[in-house]
Amino acid sequence: MSMLALFNFSKVVHSHEIRPAIADVRVGLERIEMDIKLTAEPLVAGIDLEGLEDTDEAPEADVYDALRALPVAEFEARFRQAWPELREGFIVLDEADRSYLLELDAVRTEPRDDLELPRDTSITLSAPLEPGGDMRVGWIAAYGPMVVRQVAPGDTVLQEDAYADFLDEGVLSEPLPRESIAFETGWRVFVRYIGVGFDHIIPKGLDHILFVLGLFLLSLQMRPLITQVTLFTLAHTITLALASLGIVTISPAIVEPLIALSIVYVAVENTMTNRITRWRPFVIFAFGLLHGLGFASVLGEFGLAPGRFVAGLIGFNIGVEVGQLTVIALAYLAVGFWFGKKPWYRSYITVPASIVIGLIGAWWAFERVFL
Repeated sequence: MSMLALFNFSKVVHSHEIRPAIADVRVGLERIEMDIKLTAEPLVAGIDLEGLEDTDEAPEADVYDALRALPVAEFEARFRQAWPELREGFIVLDEADRSYLLELDAVRTEPRDDLELPRDTSITLSAPLEPGGDMRVGWIAAYGPMVVRQVAPGDTVLQEDAYADFLDEGVLSEPLPRESIAFETGWRVFVRYIGVGFDHIIPKGLDHILFVLGLFLLSLQMRPLITQVTLFTLAHTITLALASLGIVTISPAIVEPLIALSIVYVAVENTMTNRITRWRPFVIFAFGLLHGLGFASVLGEFGLAPGRFVAGLIGFNIGVEVGQLTVIALAYLAVGFWFGKKPWYRSYITVPASIVIGLIGAWWAFERVFL
């Protein structure tokens, strides 16, 4: 693989996910209201977010960057101007499949000095309703993922066991009753977030995948390998919980380069030793704490009610663990099963693959600091 090809590949696996919007929905007998917090620039720029992980990959990336640089008042005006077209992508259906067009009541964009970080825009939408039953809400796949939470009409606080769901692109919410709240059990949240956690490893967590592959390459013995992965999961569970609850806050500008350097460390160690050292589990645990901060935006953005946070956290981390074990299983079936006992395995597989992983991690670290 040439150096140019390697750097091109590293651009593909650079993990900067599209943030889900959070929509608080109030369904009354005669009116529906929605407060949505989102990154609005991609919508105004016309970026199709379906399946996209980084806005830099979109053809409209330059338009997006220009919109982010606009003063708050000017961008709000641009959003209002674009609304007549944008609202066609917002979906509100009643039980009879009647569709409603939402009006834009307010738009507020938060100032953000650091252009390297996305800024939040909050919009308030509403529409009068015909008499009928439950409502379903969502938006088109091109607008990306959305978290929908039902709030009681006239209330501003999410009830502890109220309905809240993470919707993949283009998926609609469960039916939301009028003048009452849809409730869900902690068990349902737990099961759903197993899938969310798995998805944030396969296919979205490509830097975490490379880290786990680095662990796999040094040793094919399942017990120490699974022990390392479990320690890694336990550690990032701790910092994920602390960061999602707002107890620990560290800038992504610091966390993301350090995550890349953790990949470099594991890769370099693989080339310097042929066995798991005594200190490696402790180092893996420390790196797990670091990677947990990288996951922190996930549960924080999903907007779980306090009474469902623990269920979501546990389910999410089980999903992450299953995703990591799946990576190991696939790697074992690809190379370990066939070549693991060959005398040339380390020279022709472990060391070259670790060098490639290390170079990608080093490029990420450079890119996340300087580019």
